[in-house]
Amino acid sequence: MSALLLRTLRGENAAERPVWLMRQAGRYLPEYRALRAQKGGFLALVYDAEAAAEITLQPIRRFGFDGAILFSDILIVPYAMGQDLEFLVGEGPALSPRLVDTALSALQAVPERLDPIYETVKLVRAQLPADKTMLGFAGSPWTIATYMVNGEGSRDQHETRAMAYRDPSAFQAIIDAVVAVTADYLAGQIAAGAEAVQLFDSWAGSLAPAEFERWVIAPNAAIVSAIKARFPDVPVIGFPKGAGEKLAAYARETGVDAVGIDETIDPLWAAKTLPAGLPVQGNLDPLLLLAGGDELERQALRILDAFADRPHVFNLGHGIGQTTPVENVGQLLSVVRGWRR
Repeated sequence: MSALLLRTLRGENAAERPVWLMRQAGRYLPEYRALRAQKGGFLALVYDAEAAAEITLQPIRRFGFDGAILFSDILIVPYAMGQDLEFLVGEGPALSPRLVDTALSALQAVPERLDPIYETVKLVRAQLPADKTMLGFAGSPWTIATYMVNGEGSRDQHETRAMAYRDPSAFQAIIDAVVAVTADYLAGQIAAGAEAVQLFDSWAGSLAPAEFERWVIAPNAAIVSAIKARFPDVPVIGFPKGAGEKLAAYARETGVDAVGIDETIDPLWAAKTLPAGLPVQGNLDPLLLLAGGDELERQALRILDAFADRPHVFNLGHGIGQTTPVENVGQLLSVVRGWRR
């Protein structure tokens, strides 16, 4: 029998709920901080396949999560497309040259920059227990494009949204290029051993409905279609953070096998509104996990109960905060693992 997480993503509504957490491999874990101090900066860790595999496996050893999410970064794709990538202390990632200043055609692709990521997947899958699922991931085209155009993250994606309005054909070319590279990248992860993949659209919430249809739904649908043509049995999770009421259209039109929901979505609304039988993933507020206590348990049970009648993967509405106490994660897992449909 396949692992619980994989069965759930394929549509089985099991009595118990699989659980993994976004950013479960990272800075809240003392073992991660120790390895990073030894190895150096973030990008150095990502490109050290043995270190990245060790980081991916650390939360599995400590907590026994049902899924191991690849330790990497969504900006590996623009890095492979030819932009330079730095992680600046206190400032976050920076890409150059910015596409608001430079044409996409000026970039020289460096596809071998993806190879160490595939090696990480192979190393993790070789060490992962059979009842755990190896999860690959990539950023969705809209989110990746916001970084490629602006060179860094921004609160409202002003530069990218303006470019998409001002020169939609040029912006479409960027989106199309990201779609092609991302589909190949995810296929490479699957070939290396990933059993399911997630598309992160972290900035999907900044778009008006028509733009959401063009720059979120259509590109994600193209990637899902490309993956399904090569690997029809591999589940694809779509996570359009901030989609709000547009989530239902995303779920219907992209072809994803499961949809991730952020903490702003009422789970009762999602259970009622999303396509019947579609697996849902989410959606505890990461700040509740930081706070712990009785309210953490109450809200976790509310989410579990809301999705009792459909396949559900318990997760957060976004990533674990770096100051989250490790014991709070253990508290949450006790609640999830003690619940039964």
